[in-house]
Amino acid sequence: GKRTQLLKGLPATSTVEENSAAGVSVYSFNVTVSSLASGVAVLPTIVNSNPLTEAFDIEWKGGLEFRVITTGNPVLDYETMPKSFDLQIFVEDTAGRTDLNILTIHLKDKNEHPVFRGNVAIQTVTIYVLERTPPGRIYQVDAADPENAKLTYSLLPATVPFLITKSGDIFSTKEFDYEKDPHCYFLNITATDPDGLNSTETVNINIININDERPYFTTKQRVYRIPEEQSPGTIVANITAKDPDDEDSPSRLFYSIQSSDRHFSINPATGVLQVAGRIDRDALPLRLHPNISLTVRVEDGLSSGHDTHQITIIIDDVNDNPPECNPSDFRKEVNENTTPGIFLVDLRNCCKDIDVDPSNNQFSFTGLSGFGSNNFALESTVSGRLVMTGTIDLENPANPRVEVYALTVRVQDTAQPNYSSKYPFYISFDNIIYIYIRIKPVNEFSPVFRNLSYVFSVSEITKVGSSIGRVHAVDKDWPPNVITYSIVSGAGNRDYTNIFWISPTKGDVRILARLDYETTQKHIFTVQASDQEKSTTALVTVNVLEVNDEEPVCSPNFFSLQIPVNLAVGTNINGFRIECQDRDSDPRSFRYFINEGNENSHFIFSPSAGSNMSYLILASRFDYESGLDTNWIYSLRVHITDDNLVSARDKTTHLIKTGTVTLSIRVIPNPTTVTTTTPGFTVVTKRENLYSPSAWYVPFVITAGGLLLLGLLGHLGLPLLARLRTRGPPARRARRTALFHFTFCVSSQTMTKINTVFDGEARDPVTGRMYEFNTRSGARRWKKSNEPLQPMLAMQVKPSATEDSGQGVDRAEGPSKKEPSEKKKELTAVTKPAPKPQQ
Repeated sequence: GKRTQLLKGLPATSTVEENSAAGVSVYSFNVTVSSLASGVAVLPTIVNSNPLTEAFDIEWKGGLEFRVITTGNPVLDYETMPKSFDLQIFVEDTAGRTDLNILTIHLKDKNEHPVFRGNVAIQTVTIYVLERTPPGRIYQVDAADPENAKLTYSLLPATVPFLITKSGDIFSTKEFDYEKDPHCYFLNITATDPDGLNSTETVNINIININDERPYFTTKQRVYRIPEEQSPGTIVANITAKDPDDEDSPSRLFYSIQSSDRHFSINPATGVLQVAGRIDRDALPLRLHPNISLTVRVEDGLSSGHDTHQITIIIDDVNDNPPECNPSDFRKEVNENTTPGIFLVDLRNCCKDIDVDPSNNQFSFTGLSGFGSNNFALESTVSGRLVMTGTIDLENPANPRVEVYALTVRVQDTAQPNYSSKYPFYISFDNIIYIYIRIKPVNEFSPVFRNLSYVFSVSEITKVGSSIGRVHAVDKDWPPNVITYSIVSGAGNRDYTNIFWISPTKGDVRILARLDYETTQKHIFTVQASDQEKSTTALVTVNVLEVNDEEPVCSPNFFSLQIPVNLAVGTNINGFRIECQDRDSDPRSFRYFINEGNENSHFIFSPSAGSNMSYLILASRFDYESGLDTNWIYSLRVHITDDNLVSARDKTTHLIKTGTVTLSIRVIPNPTTVTTTTPGFTVVTKRENLYSPSAWYVPFVITAGGLLLLGLLGHLGLPLLARLRTRGPPARRARRTALFHFTFCVSSQTMTKINTVFDGEARDPVTGRMYEFNTRSGARRWKKSNEPLQPMLAMQVKPSATEDSGQGVDRAEGPSKKEPSEKKKELTAVTKPAPKPQQ
């Protein structure tokens, strides 16, 4: 909007103290709006600052009054931040008028409290002093003044045996005795600047006791008895000791076991002796020697006195081991229909109890259970012999058709444990033996296909790898045997060994090669189902369904055309037509339409449908003068579809194929001609031979043709020359007269470069190079890459004529003066005969 004075009171300068809190007012100003405005559209905003900062913001006071305030982030600091800030304030009213002014804020210094540095500044420092330490320096505090003023230090309370120096060093003034003096002192350290501002921090000083007395054991018991297999952490004994140096701190004593032992551990602070690991009375060495001796040591420091205490722990045997069977599971295989009474497993020889006491290692076999256990039995609870009592036929519907019978036998410890209220969990011990009896099936039946033959109908455009159907066979054996499927014959043709593939496990039939209805309409092959021992076969027929999968193929599929700008509407352009064919569609099914490049719809194809041949027609005239048409080159993409005979309802589901033809059409403007009148003169015709490196054969062919032509002319000319000598004038005159005047201009590719208007261009189909041409005369020349195509005036040269006298003369045409009365310019030629030879 228009720049107007809207910020009343700006520009201005203001000050603010450092360390100001958030919301402190720095400067107030008003906003005035123009008479055309109803209010403020954009409230006053700090759009920029120098230096950049977010320490200030604008707050609305009410009405059109505003003020600049501090944000508190960051906190203004005179010692570390710039001393002034330039704030650019922007405002815009509803009429679109804007204003931008600057408020300069100077930062004002303020005397600040001293600041402690180091650990004292972030936490309460605790200092430890050993008793009997001589007086001396124990710590130093450090503080600084933001204004770099000199600080003084003081210490409170004044009665403590400590002092502080000017440099902040804290000294002790006496040697401390832990047993007589306080164990802790709290010192308040104050740092003060010359203006009296100060800061205070606290330092704690703890007096550390030292050991100088020898501890001793107070526990007198030396023999303990516990059962085996106690859980870790079970307390065995509580060993106690005392230290005369510190009666109030028993935790200062350190207990340990001198001799290394993995069964027990002692708490180093309390002296409680506990079970640390498994204690097995039935394993060596406790199986032979159940007594464990330990030496307990107590000390109150690494360099002070200590004491030792010898104890013995006796381990008692309990009935803690159930019978163990190795192996604990048995596997036995029996053929179906086996005779009842056959012996299967002997369990007694595989089980034992390792308890030391003979009264604890007795066991028995009971509790035969499991699905189908009624077909088996134990001879007795002592022997542990398992026998078969029934006949199992897997195919019999009355049987449960279980291939593996999982049986369990309980091996129970019959000895009574030393039961008391102290061991309520020792009630009985037993173990479980797992016996797996596998009934081995017998292969009695062959696989059988559900159908004797299978017929699948498949579209010819089905993708390679697609499933076209599935065969299935069943086996009456139980459990069902694994059936493997395979193709044994007939799945190939002359091009492919295998057109089809079958899944060995699922019977899923898939195609491996593209199907073609036009080549083969039906495939027949044999599949086999096998259970590794027995097999059967079935016949599979695959009918290939015809689908419109061939696209129209048109000729030509690419062509370049040139047409004059004034070509009549309805003209078949250059007689151009396209002819199309389709292997699987009727010629009447073709439709022709121009998909791309047909600007202003100048071109159509006729007929547009129902024929395999269509002509390119100019549908509307070109209009370049009014600016309707601007494009001189049209690149048309023609689509040919084979859906003309398909109803509109079926076109959404019917498969339609499309062919493509590309046309390049250049519109040629009208050539301009010039009418000339000028006296006759002779023009030298210059011809340029252009050679293309790719046309290496052209010089050879032209040279050979030239030699043959010269030979022919010589053969015809010699007899004629002899005849003229016999009938003509004397030799002197004959030498002065030109009998024949032959002009040969041999060129591989000759382009006329004089007085020709090249108003069209096209691409040579052999070499691929671009050339220019005249639409009226047909003259051509290769186009240079840096030469634009544009109409130009030039002279045109025509070949010379031969007079009746037999003398050869050249005729030429050249440029002439312009006739202002003529509206159109045409090229004309004035002929001047050449002078005759002197007689």
